[in-house]
Order: sequence, then structure tokens, then C-alpha cells
Amino acid sequence: MSQLVIVGAGPTGATLALLLVKRGITVKLIEASRNFRRAFRGEGLMPSGLDALEQMGLLPVLERIPHQTLDAWEFLIEGRSLFRVDEPIESGGKPCTLVSQPALLEALIDEAETYPNFEFVQNAPVQDLLWSNERVAGVKLSSGDLFADLVVAADGRNSIVRQRANLSLKQKSQSFDILWFKLADSPRFESENIFYSIIRDRHAFGLFRSSEGNLQLGWALREDNSSNWKQVDDWSEVLASASPPWLAEHVRQNAKTIDRPVLLSVVVGRCSHWYAPGLLLLGDAAHPMSPIRAQGINMALRDIIVAANYLVPLLREAAEHTALDAALPKIQAEREPEIIRVQKLQAQEAAQAELLDKSALIRWAASQLAPVLRYPVRLSWIARQRQLRQGVTQVKLTV
Repeated sequence: MSQLVIVGAGPTGATLALLLVKRGITVKLIEASRNFRRAFRGEGLMPSGLDALEQMGLLPVLERIPHQTLDAWEFLIEGRSLFRVDEPIESGGKPCTLVSQPALLEALIDEAETYPNFEFVQNAPVQDLLWSNERVAGVKLSSGDLFADLVVAADGRNSIVRQRANLSLKQKSQSFDILWFKLADSPRFESENIFYSIIRDRHAFGLFRSSEGNLQLGWALREDNSSNWKQVDDWSEVLASASPPWLAEHVRQNAKTIDRPVLLSVVVGRCSHWYAPGLLLLGDAAHPMSPIRAQGINMALRDIIVAANYLVPLLREAAEHTALDAALPKIQAEREPEIIRVQKLQAQEAAQAELLDKSALIRWAASQLAPVLRYPVRLSWIARQRQLRQGVTQVKLTV
């Protein structure tokens, strides 16, 4: 039986590890951090991601951890509601679900640790790759060398493994980053959890109730004001001034609980090669996604299914390294068209937001004509979301 080393215990690495050990593959999962509690972790599972988890038999995991379904999306512009769309958008479909990512990762790894063919090594940054005959043969840790028949890099958009393998990431230019705030919970969200997209003047932000019960606010930081945010002394007043009355009151009442925001630098791109001999990149390590519509975790879950379809039969029979290496470009070839399309759709969503940001006239017209525009704009938005929610290509687990 072959041995696999997975670097990175985020959603990609932890989910792939559990899927493989349940199928008898020996897996060592390596994680650099001491724990999973960091300031920002994506929460959104779209129907495509939920479908992937269901195919892998992992939906019951969600029932054991903090999670919330979204009830609706609502768009406010210059203080007026432009339109609202209830979840689930698709007839008979699954609603977008918010999940505590630290709890999800802990649950996945706890289940994997019930299998004797799994080992989790935490607080172990990868220092370098091991090579043998121009093929990746494992990873170098401070505790020693760890050899493998195949290394999977699932260590995110700033992948150390990708850098050590000299696999270049072609980044796409981005016009915004995100400032992430955590706010006290509001009674307004007790009856229904709405994801609000709010635009006032040149300020734009998203707001929702997280899986763990607080409010999270993502503030779009445009290129032309990206250097000024650290000089803001009173973010509560900035947020309140851009908010509808009910939210402005809530922000001011809880001003003392609002900490300094966390900067989420948006990185979007794709590697021209997701692989080298003995090495496969998956998830954000291969194709970092924009935060728009939470595509990072959802695309990664679909990556896992395709990778497993190719790798499980080979790993079970301890196939030659040449056979493993021959499967790697096939995985990229099957997944890349969807990634290209989804990144294009995300860019289109960002371009529309940028147009509103730059044009006071368009913002004014949209707010004043909201009753007239509501129906056609709503239909247009729903049509654009279909592939972002359901995926572009068919992904089916066959192993």
C-alpha cells in the first residue's frame, strides 16, 4: 500500500485525508499551525460544496458542529432595498450554509484519527521538499524527513510547497482587499439570517450572522483608499455612517466591543501546472479564489473528489510512481475548466461592484428607481449565481 503525505490541514487537506483513510490509504497529514483558531476562516458552503460533502458521506459531520443556513440575500443601495432573494434559490435545492471552519476541521481530523492508517502531525512547518531522481519524495520537517509515494500540497494560497517546487502562480490583478470585523450579535438576525450587501456612497460591505453566533462584516477596501485604513481611530463611526439606521444604532451601541479589523489580502490566480513528479497541488495552493460567493472551500471540495477518483485505485494497488505521476495532469485537465469559469464569474461580480463604487450617478439612479429595477435586476442576479452555487461541470465520486 502506498503512503500519501498531505501538507496543510485546512478544508482541502483534512477532507482529502479522511476520504482516503476511509478507503484504506495510509495518510500523514502535516499542519504548520498549533491550532485552527485564526482571525478569519471562510464559512460559506454553497450547494456545490454541500453536494461534494454528501457524496463523500460527510454531511453528518455538519450536524455535530456549529452551523447556520442562510435564509436570504438582500441588497441595499443608498439606504434603499434594491432586491431580496430567499434561500434556497433553486427549487428543491440546498440553502447556502455557514459552518464553523475550526470546528469542521477538528471534527474531520477526530474522525480520521479513529483509523490506524492515519497520522496527524501538528505544529510542523514544512522546511523543504525531499527529492529523488528529480521526483518529489517527501517533505523535510524540523523533526526529520518524511518520505511518501505522493505529496499533496493543500497549504493554501501562499503555499510553501508550491514555492519549494518552483511551480509558478499567475496572479490576476485585484482592485480590492477585505477588512474583516466581528460584531456583537443582533436580535434582528434571530428570526432569519440574511446576508446583506450594503452600498452607501463609495462604501461597500457584506454583513451576516456567523455560524458561531456573532455578526461578521467584510468591508471592501479599494485600491485608492487601501493605505488609509490603519489611520482610522473610530471604526464604529465609519461603519455606522455607511449603515442603514437599524445597523447604525447597533454598531454605536456596541462600539466598545469592535476590535481593529483584520486585513484579508485578496489573491486570485492559477498555476499553469498543478503538479510536478511526485507532487499535486489542490485547492487554493493551485488556484487561489476571490472571496466572492465563498468559492475557495467549495471548489476545493470538488477538487478532492476528482483527485480521489484518479488516485485511490492507484494508491490501493501500490502502483508505480510513473503511473501516479501520469494521473496528475489528468486531474488538472478535469478541474481547470471549472476554475477558469468560476474565476471569470467572480471577476464579473467584482466589476459590477466597482462600477457602482465609481459612479455616484448609477448609485443614485439605482436607489431612486429601485421599485422599477427590482424585478429585472433580481432575475439577472439569480441567473449569474447559478454556476457559482451549483458548479460548472459535473463532479461525481466514483471510488
